[in-house]
Amino acid sequence: MHAFDVLGDPVRRRILELLAEGEQTSGAVCAVIRLEFGISQPAVSQHLKVLRDSGFATVRPDGARRLYAVNTTPLQDIDTWLDRFRRHWTPHLDALATELARGRRERRLRETHHNPEPEGTPQ
Repeated sequence: MHAFDVLGDPVRRRILELLAEGEQTSGAVCAVIRLEFGISQPAVSQHLKVLRDSGFATVRPDGARRLYAVNTTPLQDIDTWLDRFRRHWTPHLDALATELARGRRERRLRETHHNPEPEGTPQ
């Protein structure tokens, strides 16, 4: 399964978000996903299997429990693939940051001019 097919599913994206917080038991993941998406435990297990089989998640036994974690390698591969497209949005984000800084500076200047220190107030 292609990486974007795996990540195209909102349930699997949410599972990865949960795993990004740290290693989770399958039961903990299942509880959150069942609550948020209203799907059955076997359906959650199937999503965990897809993530595991596609390399996005790892699993290790811990007694009777199964602990899942994010495997960052496929995410790094996606990040590398996205590099060729970053030039399309990076300048826009840089321009936005510049405009936000300009707006903050102008607001500070207006506040300084509208609220001058009263005469005779020590500075």
